[in-house]
Amino acid sequence: AVQSVSSFRFFILNFKLQGFRMVLCTDQSPVPPVPLKETSFSIGLQVVFPFLLAGFGTVAAGMVLDIVQHWKVFSEVNEVFILVPALLGLKGNLEMTLASRLSTAANIGQMDTAKEMWKMIMGNLALIQVQATVVGFLASIAAVIFGWIPEGHFKMGHAVLLCASSVATAFIASLLLGLIMIGVIVASRKVGINPDNVATPIAASLGDLITLALLAGISTGLYQELDSNDYANPLVCVFFIALTPVWILIARRIPSTREVLYSGWEPVIIAMAISSVGGLILDKTVTDPNFAGMAVFTPVINGVAGNLVAVQASRISTYLHMNGLPISEPNPAPQKCPTPCSTFFGSGVNSRSARVLFLLVAPGHLVFLYTINSMRAGHTTLTYVFIAFYLAAALLQVMILLYLADWMVQWMWKRGMDPDNFSIPYLTALGDLLGTGFLALCFHILWLIGDRDTDVGD
Repeated sequence: AVQSVSSFRFFILNFKLQGFRMVLCTDQSPVPPVPLKETSFSIGLQVVFPFLLAGFGTVAAGMVLDIVQHWKVFSEVNEVFILVPALLGLKGNLEMTLASRLSTAANIGQMDTAKEMWKMIMGNLALIQVQATVVGFLASIAAVIFGWIPEGHFKMGHAVLLCASSVATAFIASLLLGLIMIGVIVASRKVGINPDNVATPIAASLGDLITLALLAGISTGLYQELDSNDYANPLVCVFFIALTPVWILIARRIPSTREVLYSGWEPVIIAMAISSVGGLILDKTVTDPNFAGMAVFTPVINGVAGNLVAVQASRISTYLHMNGLPISEPNPAPQKCPTPCSTFFGSGVNSRSARVLFLLVAPGHLVFLYTINSMRAGHTTLTYVFIAFYLAAALLQVMILLYLADWMVQWMWKRGMDPDNFSIPYLTALGDLLGTGFLALCFHILWLIGDRDTDVGD
């Protein structure tokens, strides 16, 4: 999610009060909030460049998906399409959660010494490798089930191929992106930029592209081995799964990651299941020749929404941590639910950031659509009708997600759940489902009203 004099003062204040905040975080005692001295301009200035970088990454991922959808492995093993949102969603389930966790740790002074920093880095890298392996394996099972139910037949070779491709892609992509995230957060702190504004968008800028390229390459290579080598796919599965105990041992040594290792599975697994439903929609839509043009736009609309809502969720979580507000006990007394008006039109820093992020949606998507059109990618002409429907879907998607972020982060905080570990997986998965569903609906409506052309880009 995304410098001015006020932003610089905020970091000076943060530095001076680090020791005091550490006491607050330990004692969990209520104190008056410390305001975040960020203006709308400073938030926008820090967010816009990482946002555009992340958006161009999703454009590149969309162009890759537009090309690889015609590859033999995608046409012969349609369930690979179901894996796409689930594996692309790992950047929200794992890398963006890692970025949010480390950004909060950096902002409250838990990475100020080299020893503390390396402990956090090693523990978190090991943790996301465990999560990536397990989620990749479960995503392949979901893809097999979703593919088997409508077709009514099961192919063991394809199932093992999906498992090997999914686990290998998740493992390698998470390792690469985790290393990039750590470098971005450490560098942000050194130059005085709030990591919450830049870490999650940069995670996404390469996340979709790297993950999709790895999935296409690995699945194609393993598909070619199906007939000639019966052991290649099972060995790949066994190799990556056998490494899991090593990562568990490393993650257990760090108190902060030990807690997530035991309690952080629910959000990533549920998020994977939600994204897989989006993958089923993508599979059933893209495999229809009339809607082949949807492929290039799917990573873009989902990626942009995921980037923006991850920034907002990370900012709200950091706000709660830095102000020393206590994490409530489980089963608290009911409290007033935030309304859309309070989310977007309030006077607080989180409402300002929600407005800034929402205002980035339309101009950002116009830039990305122009880029796709300029490079003659996709199978759809960018008519005014198409652009209007596309922007309406994108704006509605982000509006829903920003409101859910405001409600969900505070709801989790009041129930003693750290939002850094729980909120972003749910939000990005819901973004994948909403984006894919809204985009499919747009293409169906455009087809019905006669705005149809499937040969552009061929």
